[in-house]
This record gives sequence, structure tokens and C-alpha cells, in this order.
Amino acid sequence: MSTESIFQTHLALGYVAWLLCFGAYILPWLKSMDRVKAHRAIATLHSFRFFGLVFILPRVVGPNLPTSFAILAAYGDLAAGLLAMLALVTIRMRPVFWLFVVAFNLVGMGDLVLDYYHAIQACLPARAEELGAAYAIPIIYVPLLMITHVFAFYLLLRPQPKATQALAGEAAVS
Repeated sequence: MSTESIFQTHLALGYVAWLLCFGAYILPWLKSMDRVKAHRAIATLHSFRFFGLVFILPRVVGPNLPTSFAILAAYGDLAAGLLAMLALVTIRMRPVFWLFVVAFNLVGMGDLVLDYYHAIQACLPARAEELGAAYAIPIIYVPLLMITHVFAFYLLLRPQPKATQALAGEAAVS
């Protein structure tokens, strides 16, 4: 198999494995929580996105990793991770918390979509060995990030039950 075929197989199977895990374990767990706790759990996962800076760390990634991919992926991940951390530290200030939840999900999902675009433009799947030790990020970590972003948007966009809205209103008044 070619490098490109192996990378694409790894990426597809990364999504399959995480979708199976998410459906069996993570989704029921998140659905058992109220919205704030579920978004807090998702933000906690995304707060580790600072690790994406590894894409610009010499001798961890190959010297020929396309900079059109590496720089944007690194700093996009950092931005999403910092916004997720800000969501976590503002949990007690609900309007600010919700602002950061929306922000880290928009920035984070946008970053992943742009990273896919730049990776394709730079023919990264055919040069996947240039990812070096960071190879596991797009194969193992990115699928989970994307899946949790999709679920976070589902939670943000679905209507709140009336009882929850009433409790939220009472909590805001007190």
C-alpha cells in the first residue's frame, strides 16, 4: 500500500473507531448530563489542543512538512484550546461561559476543516511520513475532536426543554 492509502485508511478507521466508542460510551454519558456539564466535559477534552503546536516543533515533525499546513494547524489548535480553557474558567459566569463554548466550537471546527483543506492542497496524505511523531494527531485525536464538535453544536442548537428553561430563568434571577 502507498503512504497515501495507509494514511487515508488510518484516518477513515480513526473515525469509525471513535464513532463506535462515542455511540456506545461517550454519547450516553453526555446525554445523561445537563447541557452545562456536557459542554464542560467537551471543553475539557478540547483544552488539550495546545498540543497541536507540535506541528511546528523541529525534529518532531519532518523538515518537509508543508508550512501551509503546519503553521495554521498549530495556531488554530492553540486558539481552540485556549478558548476551551476560557470556557472552563468562566463556568460560574454563564453568559461568558456560553460565549466561549460557542467560540471554541466555531474556531475549533473551522480549524479542523481548514486543516483538512490545507492538508489536501499540500498533498499531505502522500507525504504523511513528514508528520513524524505527530502522525497520531490526525489519526487518533482529530476524529474525536470533530465528533465532539458536531455533538456540541447539536446540543447548542437543539431546543431546551421547558423545565430546563424555567430552572435556568430562576437561577439567573437569584
